[in-house]
Order: sequence, then C-alpha cells, then structure tokens
Amino acid sequence: MAHQGSILPSIRDPKDLKSLPVEVFPRLANEIRSEIIRVVSKNGGHLASNLGIVELTLALHAEFESPKDVIIWDVGHQCYPHKLLTGRYATFETLRKKGGLSGFPKPSESPHDAVETGHASTSISEALGIRVGRDLQKVQGKVIAVIGDGALGGGIALEALNHAGHLGKDLIVILNDNKMSISENVGALSSYLSRISGTKLYQDIRDRIDQTVKQVPKVGSRLMDLIERAKKSVKAAVLQENLFSDLGFEYIGPLDGHNVALLREVFRNIKTLSKPIVIHVFTQKGKGYVHAENNPSKFHGVSPFSIEDGVVEKSSVLSYTERFAQNIVRMAEQDKRIVAITAAMAKGTGLSLFQERFPDRFFDVGITEQHAVTFAAGLARSGMRPVVAIYATFMQRAVDQVIHDIALPNLPVLLALDRAGFVGEDGETHQGLYDVALFRSVPNLTILSPASGPEMDRMIEYAFRQDRPVMIRYPKAECRQDYPGLETPLVPGRGVFVHQQGSPILILSVGGILQQAEEALHILSLQGIDTDLYNLRFLKPLDEDYLRDLVTSYKAIFLVEEAALQGGIGERIGSLLHEWQGIYKHLGAPDSFIPHASREELLQAYGLDGKGIASAILHLVEEGNVFHRRILSIRKSSVR
Repeated sequence: MAHQGSILPSIRDPKDLKSLPVEVFPRLANEIRSEIIRVVSKNGGHLASNLGIVELTLALHAEFESPKDVIIWDVGHQCYPHKLLTGRYATFETLRKKGGLSGFPKPSESPHDAVETGHASTSISEALGIRVGRDLQKVQGKVIAVIGDGALGGGIALEALNHAGHLGKDLIVILNDNKMSISENVGALSSYLSRISGTKLYQDIRDRIDQTVKQVPKVGSRLMDLIERAKKSVKAAVLQENLFSDLGFEYIGPLDGHNVALLREVFRNIKTLSKPIVIHVFTQKGKGYVHAENNPSKFHGVSPFSIEDGVVEKSSVLSYTERFAQNIVRMAEQDKRIVAITAAMAKGTGLSLFQERFPDRFFDVGITEQHAVTFAAGLARSGMRPVVAIYATFMQRAVDQVIHDIALPNLPVLLALDRAGFVGEDGETHQGLYDVALFRSVPNLTILSPASGPEMDRMIEYAFRQDRPVMIRYPKAECRQDYPGLETPLVPGRGVFVHQQGSPILILSVGGILQQAEEALHILSLQGIDTDLYNLRFLKPLDEDYLRDLVTSYKAIFLVEEAALQGGIGERIGSLLHEWQGIYKHLGAPDSFIPHASREELLQAYGLDGKGIASAILHLVEEGNVFHRRILSIRKSSVR
C-alpha cells in the first residue's frame, strides 16, 4: 500500500499503525519530530526527551494494544509522540496552553493516558500495583513502565524493582537509556543474544534444561547453582545486566532504540512471556534536531525558540532564579565553605553558573531529592555551608529529610525553593503551592520570601549569617528592582511597609506577588480608595506581637499569597486576629489542583492579579455586601 503525503494526520488511534507497511515508519517518525519541533518552538515545552523517544513510542503502539495494554510514562514529559499517536494530533497545537493539551499524561484527556505523571521514578511502582490488581481481578493485558536512566536512580524505582522481582509478576520495564553510547561490537552481540533470549522457544528450552538439571540425583541442586552463577557471570560481561538479573528480571538489551523493526520484533517475542522483564534501549536525546542533539540539556525544558538557529526567547530582566544564582556565586567567592547541590536541575535552578565557577564544590546528585537534602546535612555536619536548590514541587519528595535530617539537628543549610507558587504550563503536578503548608510547622526552620531582586540579595546574605536552616521560596518570574522600604535591613519575623498613608485598609503581601498587590493599590487609588501595603518578608518566624500592634488601627485587612489557602501563612495570621474587630480576607490558591496555563493567566483566573485583588477589596467596599455597614465608612474616609 503506497502512502502519499503526510501519514501522521491519518493516525487517529494506535491501531492504525498495525496496517502500515514497515517501510513508512521512518517517514512517520520524521513527521512526528517535525510536528513536535514546530509546536514546542511556539509553546515551549520538553523537546529533547520527546525527540529521542519517537521510534520507541511507535514500536510500542504498533505491537501492543493501548489502552488494554497499559503504558506508563515515567516523569511523563516524554509523552508528546504518544499523544500524537493516540488521537490528539488535531489538538496538538494547544499543547501546554490554557484549556489545551497537557504537557504530561492526563487520564481525563485520553484513556490511553493510564497515570497522571509529572515526578520521576514512580512508574514501576504504579505498574506493579496495576499488574497485581489486574491479576487479582483476572483482567487481561500487559503492563509496561517506560523509565529513563536518570529516573531509575530514584530510590522508589529501585524499591519497586526489588519488589517486582520478588513477586515474579508479568511486568515489562523499558529502560530508556539516553546518556551512554553503544559499543559497536558489544552492542551488536548483545542485541543478537537478547533477540534470541526474548523468544518463547528459547525460554521453553531453557526451562526444560533447568528442570532436567535439577532432577539429577544428589547433585542436581548444586549443579544448578553452579550453572546459574556461570550464566550470570557470562551475561554480566556480555549483556551488562547483573543488577536486573539479580533482582529477578529477565534482561534484554541493550538495543538500538531508534530501530523500529528491531524493537517490534523484540516486543512481539516477549508478549508471550509471563515474567518480569527489563528491556534496555539506547536512544539519543534531541534526535533529529541538531541544536537539541548538540545541547540536550538546554532543550530539555525550553521556552519558545527559533527553529532555524535554536535561539531561545529571553527576557532582558533577570528572573528570581538568575538573581539567586548570581548571589550564590558571589557569596561562594567570599566563603570557601559554600557548596551547591541540585537534583538533576543544574540549569533549571541556575546552579550551572556555580558549576562553571566552582566545579569542585558543585554536586548534581541526579533525580534523588531525598538524598540531596540528607547529603547536605552531612556536608553541614562536616563544617561546610551547603545550598540545596530544588523546585518547590520536587521538594515535596524530601519533606521527611528536611524535618529529620536538617531541622531536627538545626543544621546551617540553605534550602532554595525555586518555582514556588504558580508554575504555569507544566500543570497540576508542578505547581509549587504546598511548601508553605508543608514546612511552616517545622521547628528551627526560618522561611523567607523575597519580593524583589535586591531583597533576594539581602535574604541570601541573611541566610548565610544564620547558624540554622533557612528556606527561601521564590516564583518562576522576573524579579523587579526594589520597592520603597525594601532597602531596609531584615529584622527576624517582621516585614516592611511599601506604601503607608494611614489608610483604614491594609494589604499584606507575601514575596513575589508584591508586584500584583502594588498594581491593585494603583487600581484602587483610581477609585478613590487609598490602601496601605505591607510586605511580609518572613513566613517563619513571625513576630506575632508586633503584627498585632501593627494592624490594630486598620478596619480591613487583605492578605495575598501565592500558595495554597489551606495551611498558608494567611491562616496563621487569621487566627492571630481573632480578637480584632475588623474585616480580614485571605487570598490564595484554592483547595484544588491547578491546571496548566501561564503564571499570569493563573493569577488572573484565581483573583490574584492586580485587578483580582482590587476587585476583592472593592467587593467588600461596595454597598450591598454583607459587610457594607462597616465598610461604607472606610470608603467615605478614603474618597478625596
């Protein structure tokens, strides 16, 4: 059957792949890559990982039967080819846009998305749970976990491998290895042997031989033990698979992850097996786009860019991330005890700048957030001053380590929580809204939130002067220059007025959302309502007596924070003001998981942009509100 023109638009279901002749798959792979590059260049997203997994995705969907066969994508950011092959080509243009396709698997979007993943190393645990649950309910179908070599280093992945091998269930784990190259000789031999070992005929013959050996009188079990040791030694040397076989998996690989015909043959063979299997494939991140091939780290998660030259759009204003990175380098030049740690996010956290300047004092521990925090504890105990920079959403994975290993012994570690607040286009799994609720109750921990670039400078200097743990949370946003009042030194537990004219209304703002609070102040002034604005620098400790005295003259207080309403700093301040006779309103993220959209769109959607904050205040001021009798006097006193 000849195929003229584009093939991709005709793929509305993975079943459509089964009727395609083998010779068109390379052309289809190129079309998928072109579409991903085109859309990501406009919308931003994860590029290199998706370009590298195209052939593997094609082979999986050509041989297995999704959604009857469950495919779980670890981390999930490499699901773009999967989405294009499962009926979402027509809407792929909306990727990561508000109301459009998610950049991660999403069961509400398609039955082919089995699990909503966004954090690494979880796929094998999920897959094993589904496998066991299906077995108990006599449900047919294969269960497949696709995990990258970086995610395999996560503790939960190794725990799951150990359990899966122990249970001996029918589970397929595909290890997508995109960091190592294949030696031609070893790779070819390994590929050949793996193709043989993955067949049912080979497995049947092997099982018969094993059973025969075991039945040899007196020496059968001992002989079998010797044979197993010999097999492991030979296979470890030739197939490089000692870990997986020791854990109870049948190991197949390494295979060329860009050879669709080879992958399909292997998948076809192993479908008849009913045991835990690891299929090890090598792929190239960024394949098919030269700029991503040459710099896969830069094009891992990327903002909109020019396809022709690979130049990424960049603002001339420094972000909080960049300001943080510059400060850490500056402080490290003055103090040789300062070391920097991140968990596979050197560029994302800005610490690549530190890595270039101080390579011996920089540590990227891979996708192991728990280890990163406890490793920092050990460094602090040795007399160093560690900085751990991790996205707020990923620090959720190390809550126990922050409490048990950092806060309890009161160690001088700086915990930098990047992307705190609304992260935007990455959606529910990545919003950094829960750190305040998670960490504010932890003893010994100081929590700061800068509202400008220079305030970030002062907070980092303050943190290194403390002989105790300090956490600094900051948004994925540009950082403004200073506001009036923020130039004052930090006083533990206290904030500072940014605007103060003796108004009866006070806005309490937390960190990076000060810009939106200031916009609200301007909007209200045009309505004839003066409003004071106070920046809370500390989320913990909080000088509660000072704050009570500060607010007693106000008739209405509005606290605005870019964090979850439940458990936020606003809840604590609300409880402090229970005897105060004024009106108190707390604005923040609702008690629901927040979908993908830009940070600006999310702030607007949840009433946390300038207009939203001003509207909330005007709503209480306007006559007809339940509070209008108390508030009318405020507006009369404010109108000039």
